[in-house]
Amino acid sequence: MFSAERLKMARFRRKLSGKGLAEAAGLTPVTVSKAENGHQPDDATVQKLASALDYPVDFFFMEAPETLETKAVSFRSLKKMSAAERNASLAAGSIGIAFYDWIERHFNLPAPDLIDLSKERDRPEVAARLLRQHWGLGDRPIGSLLKLYESKGIRVLSLSENTPNVDAYSFWHAERPYMFLNQRKTAERSNFDSAHELGHLVLHFHAARESAQIEDAEKQADQFASAFLMPEADIKSSLARAYSASQIIRVKQRWKVSAMALATRLHGLGMLSDWHYRSIIIELGQRGYRKAEPVGVERETSTVLGKVLAALWKNGVTRSEIAKELNLPWEEVETLIFDLAGHLPARPEQAKLSLVK
Repeated sequence: MFSAERLKMARFRRKLSGKGLAEAAGLTPVTVSKAENGHQPDDATVQKLASALDYPVDFFFMEAPETLETKAVSFRSLKKMSAAERNASLAAGSIGIAFYDWIERHFNLPAPDLIDLSKERDRPEVAARLLRQHWGLGDRPIGSLLKLYESKGIRVLSLSENTPNVDAYSFWHAERPYMFLNQRKTAERSNFDSAHELGHLVLHFHAARESAQIEDAEKQADQFASAFLMPEADIKSSLARAYSASQIIRVKQRWKVSAMALATRLHGLGMLSDWHYRSIIIELGQRGYRKAEPVGVERETSTVLGKVLAALWKNGVTRSEIAKELNLPWEEVETLIFDLAGHLPARPEQAKLSLVK
């Protein structure tokens, strides 16, 4: 049967209103509304809808998709997001679930190894320390964040929305954690965003994310991220005194964070006075570090997606063929792995598919 939920998902991904879809498809708004409310459209109508949305016809006849509710997803800038941006992001989350379900049918992925730290919501720094202890990290800087997350069972994907109102988001589904990251930001800011989302995953697992709670939740996730990436003991043992802007720019590489994030952490730990902190922030802004990172670190790539795509490529399975199996447009799969999988190696003539360890 034609899936009304899948029609809505495709419309959301294209950021179209019901009226906009009707105009693009040459149909009446009433016809689109009926299709989205369970009325079975005729073949000609289905073809027009699929053509207007640029989705394969078969997509609309699959089982109902896994859907996400806004309160289940950690949107950092929910108040700034338009309804179209929110719906498109939620639909991308559903596609991400389907994509990883497909991967798990072919490969063994690490099981989730996160702990529920919701009781430490009011003490984010303690929560960060407890998770580091659980993962055996100690106080040392983390070499590769994405590799760490994936080894602990987090399903990492690229954020497909090209908008400043969607930085990153995360959610739990079927006991599996998912994280979507904006690959168009600097590597340092993406690193902080990922730790921020990790904070949501462990601190707000059971939270009903009502609008009144979002402000505190975002502050908690920021504090968690700062402590997780820049442990107090390592900061204080590495930096014996207050630093200038130039020194902060030089040493930030150790923790793979932005100069602004490190300055803020030093201020939070009492290593910079209010006056010194403000003067450093002003100087960093003047040197272009408010939105960019002129001296930056290399962007990390996904170990899991790299191995999966390389193994499939060796066996002649391309990204386009993955999209066909999922009945998705090619670009929907491509945006999920944008800048995450790295470059694929040359494909040998004969190779066997290997499972991800």
